[in-house]
Amino acid sequence: MLDVLTLKSLLGLDPGDISTDSALAFALEDAEEIILNYCNISQIPKGLEKTAYRMAMDLYRNEQPGTVKGSASGSVSSIEEGDTTVSFNTNSYDEAYAASLLKVYSKSLNRYRKVAW
Repeated sequence: MLDVLTLKSLLGLDPGDISTDSALAFALEDAEEIILNYCNISQIPKGLEKTAYRMAMDLYRNEQPGTVKGSASGSVSSIEEGDTTVSFNTNSYDEAYAASLLKVYSKSLNRYRKVAW
């Protein structure tokens, strides 16, 4: 099944560093929940495991769970040259990304989707 060590390896993170484990576990659980709810199934089939890892990677990279809000991460929102000011987007959640997440993976997920009554 899905595990944090595999996700760490796919993201290129140090397997000995446990500081990101809870954020990675959250991303895996979130991806799994999205898949199960979208497909109306009770467990991730073998054919969707790679898709689940890809979704977890995208969720981890985009939403950056476990990071402190207001830290210098995320996209740059403005730059000024006089006295050198750089502002970062403190809202790391991209709504366009969230809306497109299922569209990106729907082709793979639709093969396993079941009708719910």
